[in-house]
Amino acid sequence: MHFTPEDLNRTRIAEGADPLWETVLSLHRLRESRTEPALAAWRQHAARHGPGPLRLLLPLVPPRGYFPDFLTPAAGSTGVEPGLEAVMTTPRRRLRTDIGMLAGQAHRPGHGQHAAPTSWMRSLADGEPAALRTLARSLRTYHHTALGPAWPLVGQRVEADRTLRLHALRQDGTEAMLRTFGPEMRWRRPVLEVGYPRDGDLHLEGRGLLLVPSYFCSHPVSFVDTELPPVLVYPAAPLAEAAPERVAGASGRAGAGHAEGLRLRTYGSGALRGFQTRFGSLTGTRF
Repeated sequence: MHFTPEDLNRTRIAEGADPLWETVLSLHRLRESRTEPALAAWRQHAARHGPGPLRLLLPLVPPRGYFPDFLTPAAGSTGVEPGLEAVMTTPRRRLRTDIGMLAGQAHRPGHGQHAAPTSWMRSLADGEPAALRTLARSLRTYHHTALGPAWPLVGQRVEADRTLRLHALRQDGTEAMLRTFGPEMRWRRPVLEVGYPRDGDLHLEGRGLLLVPSYFCSHPVSFVDTELPPVLVYPAAPLAEAAPERVAGASGRAGAGHAEGLRLRTYGSGALRGFQTRFGSLTGTRF
């Protein structure tokens, strides 16, 4: 990600956990094969309470690769319902473009484990109101049943991370804050190198960047459409690490040289620490 001085001035941290980003990214975590008790407990809870919504949502969010940009609109930052309203009013052109990209990916190895219901997906791409209402209802139900019980925990982790980043921002400025993210997000003025599933360059061109800490994110993720307002979602630091005093060392180290663009990698796995305290030490099954 290439920054200008104006982009540095316009870079900001999200106000809190984004319900739709957390909802969508949790669908990746749902299909991980890791066996930590906390992850197994949450997976079993989600499968038990959300089988109906999952039949529609899993095809939209494959375990690897692309998922539609329209599932995580900016309005979601203010709450579930404003976000779902934005999803339901997505322009038809955007729907067709995003669903078309998803359909093209489904034929590649490793991306077609959950075949999309063809007629419903076609109706969604055409912007039919009934299909959009069904999508919104599925997202709402899954969010409330699968994520709702632990949402305070999600918010606590995200808020702790925000405190970490904002401390560096207020003390030493944007560049210092950008140096607090660790190996997957490396600041080498004027470029932020980000671990991501594909190679590419994003020139912010004065638009700034919205940084969104996420509980369910395991590796940084952004929109595929570079014309959308720039957003970078990243894993929120574990509570033990999200302390302002830990910032000093990281924010004080200057980046060395200029980057040569983004070096992007595939999604990895991430632990969902904390759900065990909400759901108990249950044994989950693999999806």
